[in-house]
Amino acid sequence: MTTRQNAPAASTQTHPYVGMWVTEDRHVRHELLPNGRYDEARGTRESAYQGRYEVRGDHIDYWDDTGFTADGEFRDGVLYHSGMVFHRQE
Repeated sequence: MTTRQNAPAASTQTHPYVGMWVTEDRHVRHELLPNGRYDEARGTRESAYQGRYEVRGDHIDYWDDTGFTADGEFRDGVLYHSGMVFHRQE
């Protein structure tokens, strides 16, 4: 991840990727909220990181509240992010 000074404003548009995404072992969870915010939790912790996200096509960019950035990609109903694979939790 790298540091970014000016994250773009959160999108107000809801998209089909909003919801909870979890790794197969459910150790890491990403909740993508409809207001362009996200919450990441690990293990039994309620929240590890929070920040903003923006989806463009199948690409997602993250800006956590400490200034770090990351990105990922949605392929065939799966989210690939930081070397992890996330599945949509229904």
